[in-house]
Amino acid sequence: MEAPNNTTKPSAITTPKTAFWHDMSLSTVTAGCVAVIIGYTSSAAIIFQAAAAAGASAAQISSWLWALGVGMGLTSLGLSLRYRMPLLTAWSTPGAAFLATSLAGIPIEEAIGAFLFSALLITLCGVTGLFERLMRHIPSAIASAMLAGILLRFGLELFNVMERQWLLPLSMLAAWVAGRRLCPTLAVPCVLLTGILVAVFLGQINLQGLPLTPATPVFTAPIFNPSTLIGIGIPLFVITMATQNLPAMAVLRAAGYRPNSSPLIGFTGAATLLLAPFGGYALNMAAISAAVCMGPDAHADPQRRYTAGVAAGVLYILMGIFGATVTGIFNALPSVLVMSLAGIALLSTLSSGLAGAFESSEQRDAAIVTFLLTGSGISLLGIGGAFWGLVAGLIVLKFTTIRKASAVKAL
Repeated sequence: MEAPNNTTKPSAITTPKTAFWHDMSLSTVTAGCVAVIIGYTSSAAIIFQAAAAAGASAAQISSWLWALGVGMGLTSLGLSLRYRMPLLTAWSTPGAAFLATSLAGIPIEEAIGAFLFSALLITLCGVTGLFERLMRHIPSAIASAMLAGILLRFGLELFNVMERQWLLPLSMLAAWVAGRRLCPTLAVPCVLLTGILVAVFLGQINLQGLPLTPATPVFTAPIFNPSTLIGIGIPLFVITMATQNLPAMAVLRAAGYRPNSSPLIGFTGAATLLLAPFGGYALNMAAISAAVCMGPDAHADPQRRYTAGVAAGVLYILMGIFGATVTGIFNALPSVLVMSLAGIALLSTLSSGLAGAFESSEQRDAAIVTFLLTGSGISLLGIGGAFWGLVAGLIVLKFTTIRKASAVKAL
């Protein structure tokens, strides 16, 4: 599939690699920062809940944030530089939600053992190539429809928040329209700056009393209890693979990037193995936050968007080191600003996903089912709509293909 708004596949270009500093731009750095903001503000509170459910102390909770931040930073930075693609990683948000409701009464040492077991299973999926073989059977239209469905709620939320407060999101949207008209590569930076200025003017940002203490990693020796490994480790593995890694790789392919998924999955699994004793319960490939770095707003040249992944990685590391400070900063930002920023930053990627999903008339039935089911936000058996949208789309595509083949034979 071709990259949005470009005629070449990012993974297929064979021109010599240019210098990193030449490839970096303000738009890619801003995209990386926006991706990190989306990643943290969307689910940081769930991490606190999961750690608290495991009975973690304040020092251990700080260590969880350190492990996750540093882990996401190093993997995002390393993978983006290695493959020259915007390859961002993230913590497993559905996994954290699962842990927050399932770790009550389980000693934290047993929880760490379950994290290690889940990470081992993820690593094996990458090393054996099982995940890559699965990805080869997902058509581009289905992947694009899944991408559009994942991002749909962010686009809708941009306008839903106007019921509560219209000035801030409307100002940011106006800045985006003006930026797209005058200088498309600086559209999102203008949105971020406008949002901050308007929020300050409205008195909605208060940075007083922020702690400036770096987080300290705390090692917790694991205990491998078979019942905990089965009850916590296996569901965490399934949730992370089905609701995080699978949609993330589909988003990459929908954006025109086609890396071999096996080393990516294996790398995140291995990183989790190293960081789990410090609270890094699950690292995986990112979908929503990564999508910010894959569209033309990040950079017009797909081959230079990898610098957005590097910028995000550096910021993730800093946020991991100063976990308490970062939490305070994000708590100081108004939720309307964060939701508006996420919605606007993802508009171009959403439109590209919709265009790719319905480009082929033969796959439109399957694409619309995938798009609507993914965008519905439903959760069945503890697994989110992205997975079920993919499954339903593939089933519809299979049946419609059989029907059309039968009709051709009848003629």
